[in-house]
Amino acid sequence: MVLRRSGLRRVLRGAVTAMFLLAFDHRGVFARTIFDTTGEPTPEQETQMVLAKSVIYDGVRRAAQRRALPAGTAGILVDELYGADVARDARADGVVLVMPVEMPDRELFAFAYGADWRAHVAAFEPDYAKVLVRYNADGDRDGNAEQAARLAELSGWLQETGRRFLFELIVDPTAAQLAAVDGDRERFVRELRPALIVRAIAALQDAGVEPDIWKLEGLDDPADAAQAATQARSGAGREHVRCTILGAGAPDDRVDHWLRTAAATDGFAGFAIGRSIWRDAVRAHLASTLDRDAAAEQIATNYLRFVDVFRDARS
Repeated sequence: MVLRRSGLRRVLRGAVTAMFLLAFDHRGVFARTIFDTTGEPTPEQETQMVLAKSVIYDGVRRAAQRRALPAGTAGILVDELYGADVARDARADGVVLVMPVEMPDRELFAFAYGADWRAHVAAFEPDYAKVLVRYNADGDRDGNAEQAARLAELSGWLQETGRRFLFELIVDPTAAQLAAVDGDRERFVRELRPALIVRAIAALQDAGVEPDIWKLEGLDDPADAAQAATQARSGAGREHVRCTILGAGAPDDRVDHWLRTAAATDGFAGFAIGRSIWRDAVRAHLASTLDRDAAAEQIATNYLRFVDVFRDARS
């Protein structure tokens, strides 16, 4: 499994054909997911979160040992706050490393670590710097403009310094959009969100935001997936750009459908799934009903199952 970092950089320099990311860069969401808490985590809970993230990474290691995955295929999203040691291990192991740049739990994008964000990226040298951004093209115009300016600054610096960029786009409904579907969020997801994803990508591109990978919410219709991928790669210099699908903590059968749709669509290159893979195993381990080895094994099994769904659909 171990791959020299220079070799991994060469693998990632070209267009990504398939990359399977296990996402556990959550911070506030991580605490809420495993502790069912709504407040700030206690110091004891923070210690448990560090432990939990090391268990999740054990699952990635186990999966890679069990199944020979090509270089540049297996990867993780992990944060510096609770996963710094995991990030260092991933670099040593040759696992694709993606780390967040955004401040968590914010409606508008802001840099984690404020003006020092560049130093934090440079300290860990992830293969991709990542942002999670809530952007609705029909939403707050001033907020969208503020976010776009900050994201263009990030994108420009990453390009200038030869670093790669993964953009997680979340499109929440406006009040008017929700009213248009009679308050039915599932109708919003199916009827309105796909076009809003395409519009958001286009608007951000026009603002100078140039990700290498767009991490998108699930798309049920192959035509919608194709339109998103086409927009992501439209324009000169974007031929290498790819999309991945996120899991959003959805039930396995729904995630499976999204994966099959993406796998059948040119321009999609795998997934970035988190809670659907590790949530139950981590909660059981912290409750002392599952030992560390068994928890890691369960995570590895869940991860490889999603890999197989994508690969089988693509083949």
